[in-house]
Amino acid sequence: MSTALFLVDVQASFTARDYWTPESTGPWQDAQRSLLDLARELGMPLVRIFHQEPGSDGPFDPEHGLIYPLSGFEDPAAVTFHKNVHNAFTDTELEAWLREHGITRLWVSGIRTEQCCETTTRVASDLGFEVDFVSEATLTFAMTRHGVTWSADEIKARTELVLEGRFARIVDVATLAKEYRSALV
Repeated sequence: MSTALFLVDVQASFTARDYWTPESTGPWQDAQRSLLDLARELGMPLVRIFHQEPGSDGPFDPEHGLIYPLSGFEDPAAVTFHKNVHNAFTDTELEAWLREHGITRLWVSGIRTEQCCETTTRVASDLGFEVDFVSEATLTFAMTRHGVTWSADEIKARTELVLEGRFARIVDVATLAKEYRSALV
């Protein structure tokens, strides 16, 4: 299969952040789980990406022991990469691994929508990969700047707007399931 599922930064580090609440993650968890199950059903390789910030003394510092899969998402991966930047390519051997395995299309999912998922999508597109950005299987949180707060839904909508047709196709799990299952028939 020439498609791989990216699971970007779905790691325990986020549970130590003050904005992490079980209530805000419910719909994402269901979509992420469905996407992982679909990829497994299709025999698609899972590419796990972890973010780390050595020396930061925060939850992404490997010294704090939180860089491991978020509970419920411990699925076996074909390969795991640890990155120190926002995208999954710049400081890893990810591109070489994908090319070596004939991967030309990526399903991008994970945490945070507008940060590491979006940045990984942009770089992947620039490197010539076809990208399906599975927005419902990405998670983000409200953000405030200069006294204005943007909701997670507003941030996702903005991310979809800037990626669609330029860097990726915005797609949901049900559409991928329909497309890929019909291709198997």
